Parts: sequence; C-alpha cells; structure tokens
Amino acid sequence: MVKKYKTKSFYITTIVAALIAISALLTLPERNSFSADSDNHDQKPAARNTSVQDSNQKKIIYWRAPMDPFEIYDEPGQSKMGMDLVPVYEDDAVDDSGTKERKIVYWRAPMDPSETYEKPGKSKKGKKLIPVYEDELMGGVNIKIDPVVEQNMGLITEKVQKGPLKHTIKTYGNITFDETRTGVISQKFDGWIEKLYADFTGYYVKKGDPLYEIYSPLLLAAQEEYLSAFKNYQTQKTVFNNDILNSARMRLMYFDIADLEIKSIEKTKQVKKTIIIRSPFTGFVTRKNAVEGSFVKTGASLYTISDLSHVWVEAHIFEYEQNLVFKGQEVEMTLTYNPGKVYKGNIAYIFPYLQQKTRDVIIRIDFLNENNELKPDMFANIKIKTTADEKIIYISSQSVIYSGNKKIVFVSKGNGKYSPREISTGIHLDDGMVQILTGLAKNEIVVTSGQFLLDSESKLKEAVQKMIEGKRGPTSKKIEEDFFDDMGFEEDLFDNIE
Repeated sequence: MVKKYKTKSFYITTIVAALIAISALLTLPERNSFSADSDNHDQKPAARNTSVQDSNQKKIIYWRAPMDPFEIYDEPGQSKMGMDLVPVYEDDAVDDSGTKERKIVYWRAPMDPSETYEKPGKSKKGKKLIPVYEDELMGGVNIKIDPVVEQNMGLITEKVQKGPLKHTIKTYGNITFDETRTGVISQKFDGWIEKLYADFTGYYVKKGDPLYEIYSPLLLAAQEEYLSAFKNYQTQKTVFNNDILNSARMRLMYFDIADLEIKSIEKTKQVKKTIIIRSPFTGFVTRKNAVEGSFVKTGASLYTISDLSHVWVEAHIFEYEQNLVFKGQEVEMTLTYNPGKVYKGNIAYIFPYLQQKTRDVIIRIDFLNENNELKPDMFANIKIKTTADEKIIYISSQSVIYSGNKKIVFVSKGNGKYSPREISTGIHLDDGMVQILTGLAKNEIVVTSGQFLLDSESKLKEAVQKMIEGKRGPTSKKIEEDFFDDMGFEEDLFDNIE
C-alpha cells in the first residue's frame, strides 16, 4: 500500500514540475519585454554593443516585420503580429551608387541627344561631345537579388546592339489609273454624231483606231477649202499655192482630223459629209459621254481613255515613316485574289503634305501591269523594306517597361545587381527590336524576361526608403547629438545650429 502511494506521488510530482517548466517558458518573452521596457538605461548600451558588433560585419539600418516590409522599426523587437523583427542591412537596402565615382555610360552630341558615341570626340557638327553619367539615367532604385532567387525568377538578358536601321513598312493601298497615261477626247467644233465605233465603256482602242463619225457644217467648209487649195497646187506648184495648201491642211489638223482622212480627201477629190475622228491614245475607254445621233457642242468631253499597261498604287504610311522612304525605292505588293504572287514596283512620288482626316502620308508607286492583272480600285497589301546607312542602338522591345510617361529597362551590373534605367525609344524595327535614342550604350546587358518582377522590387524598395527617410527624423537628430557630444561642443552651440 505504501509502495503504491509512493508511485502515485511520483507521477503527481512529475506532472507539476512539467507544468511549472511550461509556464516559465511561456512567461519568458514577457519578462524579457518587461525588462527591456523597465530598464532602458541597461538595455540601450546592450543594443548599442550589438550594433557595434554587427557593424564590423554588416551595418543594420533598420528592422522590419517579416510579414509586412512596410512595418519598420529603429530597434529590434517584435512586430504587431508578435513575430521577431528581421534586420535589414545597408548593402541590401541602401543604394551605394552615390558613394562611387560617377560612371560614364556614353557620349552624346550637345545639339542632338540621339547622336551618341562610345568614346569622347566631336559630333557631326564639329562640337565637343558631352558625357552622359549613369546617375543621370536612373529610373528608380538599384536592387540586389540572391543568385538562387535570380535563377528561380527565370531572368533572361541580352546585350544592347548597334547596327543599321532595318524597318519594314507594312501598309495598305489601292490601285488607280496612271494619270500620265490618261487622256480625254474633247470636241473642237459643233456637230452631230452619225456613228459610234467605241460604243461602250471598257472598249479597248489603239492609237489611230476610229472612235466616231461626225457631221459638221464647219468641218464641211474646211474640207472644201482644203480640196480647192489642193487642186490649185496640183495645177500650179508655186510657193503661194503651197502656202495656201499648208494653211488649209493645218486647219483640218487643228480640228483633230487624222492624216489618213486628209489623204482620203486628196485621193477621192471629194468632200465627205462625215469625218471619222480617230483615237490619239492607246488604252481602255474608262468614261464615255458620246451617244449616237446626239448633237455635241465645242468643248464637250466625249471619251476618257486610260493606258493600263502601267498603274499607280496609292499607299498610306505614318508620319514618322516618311523619312525612311524615297523616290525610286523598291516596293513589294500582294493582292487578295492572288496572294502567292508578289508584284514589284518603285516609288514614283511622295505627297508633300499629310491627309487632313487620316493624318498620314500618301506615296505613289508605279507598277508594270502585265496581262492586265492589276485593275484600278483593287485593294493591295504593301511592304517596303527600309535600311538606313547610319547605325543605331537597339534592343528587344520586350525589355521595355512602359510606366506612365516613362520607359524603363533594367541593366544588369553583375553579381545579382540590377539598375533601372530611363530611356527614350524611336521606331520599332524588324524581328521585335526597338530603336533606342537615349539611355543605353552598346554592349550593356538588359533584362528581356522577368523585368516586371524587378520593377516591383525596385518600387517596393524605393517606397521603403522614403518611409525610412520619414522615420529617421528623431533618429537623425540623436545621431547629430552624439556627434556633437563626441566632438566636445557645448549644448547651446548645438541648439543654435539646429
């Protein structure tokens, strides 16, 4: 019975001891916290010693909550959630670019920021080049990433390249008539159309083919005059009769009477009631106003004839692309009804003004129209390959982050360090490239994938630094007080300075 009682007592004692130990462990943080609050005089030297010890290795500039990077403190302790604060070291949070010597990224012309060089010298206008420093191009706060995190982020980088400007202009256009190969048949005397030869729109005529026959009293008198002069010259071939004959012949020619019709009058020696008007052009009748039996007055436009052996294509390009095209430049065209065939032409004219509604520039392209495949008012796809002799700086367009009015890229500085750089871009090039006007130099390394994560980290770091500067008001004052105390200045002198 005694042995059983001793065993039960042993178990009770063990349980009580365990409860006391657990209670001591739970109350230990509270005692430490209470001790820290109640004995500031003893605790501050200890914290200062810790800071001195850490400064031999890394300098701690502030403490932050592990779950909220914006919850920061000047001294170690616990966060609002009861978790131990995490130290943030100077080399991880403070941008040390200002402590180093200023780095020159590239050199530029004083009158043209986009005219950049890799070495000092003179610009195209003979002026001394100006250095552009890295700190002038900063678009945010530098960041440093652990190599393991860098690999997990899948960052991809590439070098900034320099080469000729290659930009393919892809636009649209429509086929139209060649105005230099289009003519109008106008009536030069009153008369009645007796017969039509070109009697429908689209009729194809060659130069010298008959268009219509017309009766005109004025033309009849001109024939009689010519026939009389011709007979007189045949009888007496004098200079006077020859002059009269040439004058009568010239009058018929001014009425657009062909040589074939004049020779017919000479051969038959008879005046014709109707005279055939022949076409002075080769092409298709694109407009017809002549009607058989109708009376036409002087100046009436009866036919419009267009030669479609060559056609024009009016293509539209953007305003910023007009400096990339020139007269005589080769152009490729495809049509929707025959997309596999590529037609090649040349720029014949560039309009000197913009279209008021579309705000673009029209270029006129000349194409050879074999077998009449190219028909006016057809829709055309236009491709113009442009190459400038002057070399430019360019990178992948995926590298650029559009942040409001700013354009940012991240430059790799090695060892996991990345610097945000503000740039200005030009036109978009082939193969997904974009022209860089300012902000980058040749052979610099930029991030092409994962840069948005870097941008978020940089902005977060910048926001934290601004919060630190706001919180460091009292802390900076304490540092100033310690500094003046160590230097032996009196307190009233410190107050005057403050």
